[in-house]
Amino acid sequence: MRLRHKPWATDFIAENPHFVVPNPEECQGNWSKDVFHNDNPIYIEVGTGKGSFVTGMGKQHPDVNFLGVELYPSVIISALQRLVDEPQDNVKLLNQNAEDVTKFFAENEVSRVYLNFSDPWPKKRHEKRRLTYKAFLDLYKQILIPNGEIHFKTDNQQLFEYSLESFSRYGMIVKNVSLDLHNSDIEGNVMTEYEEKFSNNGNRIYRCEAQFRE
Repeated sequence: MRLRHKPWATDFIAENPHFVVPNPEECQGNWSKDVFHNDNPIYIEVGTGKGSFVTGMGKQHPDVNFLGVELYPSVIISALQRLVDEPQDNVKLLNQNAEDVTKFFAENEVSRVYLNFSDPWPKKRHEKRRLTYKAFLDLYKQILIPNGEIHFKTDNQQLFEYSLESFSRYGMIVKNVSLDLHNSDIEGNVMTEYEEKFSNNGNRIYRCEAQFRE
């Protein structure tokens, strides 16, 4: 994916700390109390892109707190603009690297992780960059509650097959597997920007849920 440089993005993010949390490491262990001011479960989306999923989920589930994690300022500003235009108290953003999630969240602080249309990194030498690689699963397990879940969607069959194997080798319980999400009976699906684009092009969407064991 080629990113268009937007030099004003950093300033726009800094001007909106209510939506893009500026120092997330200071919130570790206290997201419910200090940021969301409630005891609702916390779900995070790793690689939130332009934010259609995390904001859509926030509207669909007002009793859940959502955090979208996105590394690139020029991408996350689209999600930020959604929140500026239509504020949602239960949705926040982090302009951070997913590799640092254990610095931002305490043990058992997150109830669910969403991975949507992650970069497949198809070359074998780039395997460690895939967000379903064992090292990333280690990170998610540290911050998730016991029996916490990862919900995974992709249009890339090779990445899906790799991820199923990765989840299984890790000892996770894989369930609700769909090889064609948009022609399945799974309800409540909220699409990402990529999902809408790919499905409109006739691409099959793959989905599964993977649950950690205690």
